[in-house]
Amino acid sequence: MTGIEDKGKAQVEQGKRLAVLAENALSSSMIPRGLYDQFNVKRGLRNADGTGVLVGLTNIGNVHGYIINENEKVPVKGRLYYRGYDIRRLVEGFKIESRFGFEEVCYLLLFGSLPTADELRSFNELLGESRTLPDNFAEDVILKSPSSDIMNKLSRSVLVSYSYDAFPDDISIPNVMRQHMQMIARFPTMVAYGYQALRRYYQGKSLFLHNPKKELTTAQNLLRMIRPNAKFSHLEAEVLDLALVLHAEHGGGNNSAFTTHVVTSSGTDTYAALGAAVGSLKGPKHGGASMAVHGMFEDLKKNVRNWEDEGQIRDYLSKLLDGEVYDRKGLIYGMGHAVYTLSDPRAVMLKERAEVLARAKNRLDEFNLVAAVERLAPEVFCEKKGVSRPLCANVDLYSGVVYSMLDIPECLYTPLFAIARVPGWCAHRVEELISGGKVIRPAYKNVLPKRDYIPLYERE
Repeated sequence: MTGIEDKGKAQVEQGKRLAVLAENALSSSMIPRGLYDQFNVKRGLRNADGTGVLVGLTNIGNVHGYIINENEKVPVKGRLYYRGYDIRRLVEGFKIESRFGFEEVCYLLLFGSLPTADELRSFNELLGESRTLPDNFAEDVILKSPSSDIMNKLSRSVLVSYSYDAFPDDISIPNVMRQHMQMIARFPTMVAYGYQALRRYYQGKSLFLHNPKKELTTAQNLLRMIRPNAKFSHLEAEVLDLALVLHAEHGGGNNSAFTTHVVTSSGTDTYAALGAAVGSLKGPKHGGASMAVHGMFEDLKKNVRNWEDEGQIRDYLSKLLDGEVYDRKGLIYGMGHAVYTLSDPRAVMLKERAEVLARAKNRLDEFNLVAAVERLAPEVFCEKKGVSRPLCANVDLYSGVVYSMLDIPECLYTPLFAIARVPGWCAHRVEELISGGKVIRPAYKNVLPKRDYIPLYERE
């Protein structure tokens, strides 16, 4: 028998042993669903009516999607507030003054107030000076160990940044803010270089590493660094900037922000906390939704010949809910939200700019298809499920189509979310350091009966 055959046989045997261990892990981890009701467990930290369990207080973001009237949940139009400011009013301010808004939102989230012109100028200069990665970081950390998943590469880049910091464990607020400024500035560079490494080493394409420019905004730098020719239009950067603004913060209860609070409460360093937040966002139930939307629409385009035929679109959505098409999970991605009921303000605003971008890109047919799904999905859901509760489009329904029209590869959709959300994470980390005070440790009830110890030689 050759060495290759020996190795193959050993791998098969190892696989069998691991399969047995996996079965053991599965059986020992199964908890009857009825016990959760019996002990009134708040699964997912959600109440029975869908509202969130109150576990903390925040001054940063507020997500408003319903009101409680006489103990009943009443749907209302969605509102999103950053530090008390309605997100729509903030966006209108950027638009009226014809400027980019993400950096101003970063300042607002971090420091609690809108900056003056001088404060914003100084803040932008600090970000610009911090966008370049440390010496040899790109070569040693990113290019020498590329990853097929950019979120994985981003997480590792964040954690390795600890080794490039002279004071990584200092959690005094001035030092933490220095670290936060660097991470907000460097996330786009880390993501762009991680993407270029993926292109080179996994897709066999040419490697393009464009240095970030100090005078450019986050959106402009990102488009510049991911494109081989480094070119982009003002409209493209403007729409991407809006997407970043709308994803920057969503309250302390979303999974990645709560992760930031939990990890920060242990007293650990900034890189560990932000690395954990990236890991949380990587999960398909949190940050990967826009990718699912994109995949769903690609499948819809293949199955619906006439994109203007609402009957064909209805049929596809019905098959989606029946688990007959796409990933067969019975979900219409991009529809519905844990908090928003009648509308998601982020989706409303992004839809407006998405239409403008679609006209400029001559892709209005795709935009109209997405709008048709938004319009028809609630009706189909009601018909199939017999439930008449409100079902609104969430931001992922339009972020996916926007990224597609910006010619941004699907593998960058969730990393874009991370770039947008890092200022929110940083704000929540500071809030936890200053106002938290206790390590976050919820209770878990053990439901396994006590057992007597059995000596090894008596076990079967």
